[in-house]
Amino acid sequence: MRLITWNVNRRFSVLAEQAAALAGRAPDVVALQEVTASSWPLWRAALQTIGLPDAVWSLEDADRGREPISRRRSGVVLAARELALEPPLPVPWPETTLAGRVEGVVVHTAHVPNAANGWIKPDTLAALRAGLAETEGPRVLCGDFNTPRREKPDGTVISFARDSKERLRPERGDRWDSAELGVVPGLRDLGFADAFRTVHGYASKEPSWVWSHGGGWRLDHVFAAGLEIEAAVYHHDWRDDGLSDHSALEADLTPASP
Repeated sequence: MRLITWNVNRRFSVLAEQAAALAGRAPDVVALQEVTASSWPLWRAALQTIGLPDAVWSLEDADRGREPISRRRSGVVLAARELALEPPLPVPWPETTLAGRVEGVVVHTAHVPNAANGWIKPDTLAALRAGLAETEGPRVLCGDFNTPRREKPDGTVISFARDSKERLRPERGDRWDSAELGVVPGLRDLGFADAFRTVHGYASKEPSWVWSHGGGWRLDHVFAAGLEIEAAVYHHDWRDDGLSDHSALEADLTPASP
């Protein structure tokens, strides 16, 4: 199974180019974040064209709700050749996650709100971990998690509960720190492997979102349980070409050996 997760940054004007980039990689599953009401009909048509006709957008179901509308205008998408919807993980903002079964694998995608939204961010991360702890079998969590702040060559991970000097911010504290670290890298405690780090280790610094003046963060992830990770690569060239402010992450996954 080839899975690509990508925050497409609501970039309506380059949607055709985004879809062409995806098509060139022949994915079996696509997970998108920041898809809007305006872009969803075009994405649905584009995904069908590239061979992934079974697609769902998290805001298409009115029961999901999205208050306040002025701040939350985008949802997430899952697409595959055949997709059976599964119960989504119980996060505070329901439109930020979706789940579907593809070829016997339950794929969860999430767009974790950033720190500008306050405690919704750590509460969402904590909910993702708690929900996954209740699941079993081959499964994936992928998407834009807006964490971590820093990863060191020895595998130490620093969350956004800390400042640039790695001091814990009093207004965030241990609960925020634990919520971020409970997902990246803490999902390993639930049997999940970080696809990119499994393949490349911690010596590789590949931010998936960067500042214009340099530096950035690896915010986009694929975690897999009950699966072998054959390959994982960021498509930084898509970001560099202006298709999004995020790099897409592609992972090749196969059933785990008995």
